[in-house]
Amino acid sequence: MTTLTLPALANLAEIVGASSILTGLVFGWFQIRQYRAQQRDAVAINLAQTFYSRDLARAVTLLQSVPDGITLEELRARGDEYVEAAITVTTSFETMGLLIFKRIAPMDLVLDLAGGIVTTMSRKLARWQADVRTEQNQPSWGEWFEWLGDKASESKTSSEPAHIRYRSWTP
Repeated sequence: MTTLTLPALANLAEIVGASSILTGLVFGWFQIRQYRAQQRDAVAINLAQTFYSRDLARAVTLLQSVPDGITLEELRARGDEYVEAAITVTTSFETMGLLIFKRIAPMDLVLDLAGGIVTTMSRKLARWQADVRTEQNQPSWGEWFEWLGDKASESKTSSEPAHIRYRSWTP
């Protein structure tokens, strides 16, 4: 029987140690991928729940009837419920815009969920938003909603709608 010398044992310990570190790195990499997938799923669920919000649905319903580029005064003339609806839409999509920019929510997911609504609401409220910024002396008011609206508009004008693009898709 062969006895292991001290240098052989030291080499064996180095191999075992290196293998342990490599195994830990590979395991950690898989865990991070799994965590990111779970985070993306959680964000998707939360975003979807936002679109099922009664307040947001009511706000979008009210604002669908206003003309593109409505002014602050024109919106106020329609009543407080219209102003409240504009604020609800702006703050809801403001949050989504920031989440996308911070890479917490994926852009493609948000645009697939609400790109058309964001584009339309952004177009309708652009002038109102500029007027609010001037009146409030707050140039950053609704900045992420405007940013998201611009991105959604770019995306929606450069691609076909899902109902056309995926017409032949089957589960």
